[in-house]
Amino acid sequence: MKTLFKGLSTLCAAAAVTMTFSAAQAQDEYTLRFNHVLGPSEPFHEGFLDWAERVEERTDGGLTIEVFHSAQLGVEEDIIEQIRQGANIGQNTDAARLGNYVPGIAVVNGPYFLDSMEQAFALADSPTMQEWQQELADEHGLKVVCFDWVQGFRHFFTNEPIKTPEDLDGLRVRTPPAPIWQESIRALGAEPTAMNFTDIYPGLQQRAVDGAELVYPNITAADLNEVLSHANETGHILLVNFQVVSSQWFNDLPEDYQTALVEECRTAGQETSKVVKQAVEEAKAEVIDRGMTIVEDVDMEAFREAGNQAYEELDLIEARDKVQSELSD
Repeated sequence: MKTLFKGLSTLCAAAAVTMTFSAAQAQDEYTLRFNHVLGPSEPFHEGFLDWAERVEERTDGGLTIEVFHSAQLGVEEDIIEQIRQGANIGQNTDAARLGNYVPGIAVVNGPYFLDSMEQAFALADSPTMQEWQQELADEHGLKVVCFDWVQGFRHFFTNEPIKTPEDLDGLRVRTPPAPIWQESIRALGAEPTAMNFTDIYPGLQQRAVDGAELVYPNITAADLNEVLSHANETGHILLVNFQVVSSQWFNDLPEDYQTALVEECRTAGQETSKVVKQAVEEAKAEVIDRGMTIVEDVDMEAFREAGNQAYEELDLIEARDKVQSELSD
């Protein structure tokens, strides 16, 4: 009988160990709910799904990313605040919004700051950019996973031709609600009007705004050609997207999961950026087929000169020059 009890005790102990091990395994599984404002037909959405697949495969299912398009989880600014509180949520955002926390980083969203996709990828090696990212993580709870997602050059889309900054005088142009974006559009000649991306179409219908500054794929994806007639190729901002998560959540991940999340973000981002470059050309051809007028004879020199005012207004001249100097070294 004693032998029987001893055997039962051993089995119970083994079962307990197994249950504890299984619980530990379960605790090692992490989920990131990733939000973005773009539609399911845009290249970025496919890119985010690719990122998720790569991370899940590399971590053997230990880290999964659930991707939500069209701002299904909420408005970008609200999501960022949830991220700062430690939620397991990620957001596709931009330097303009991150500049609300670390002002210097906003230069990436400034007028005519970058000239190419390759320059955008090289930003990761800038010591100043690395310092700003560390400040975002340490002081504001925002971990930048990567920013290798280039969405193309932004142009002014209106219902009249725009060739000089003076042509924008009096026009209300939709912008995201961030200082660098607002000042950039104001410097270039228009009156900035903060509005969520999903509100642009009705905003144009109701004449709350007279135009928007976007990339070509935004126009086709949201059918904005139905309420806008002219694409004015000012190319005033090369839009670089940042993928951010909670620094608290990120720091709790196993180190190999952190590495996988960052490295696969960069790989998927750079591949998607090349897809987007082709998609921009296809979207431009499509808006022409839909009846839009392309204005290419824009006075770029005048727009570049006007854009300097945005950096001066926000005291970002030094920050801009410092990063651009590091890019050219």
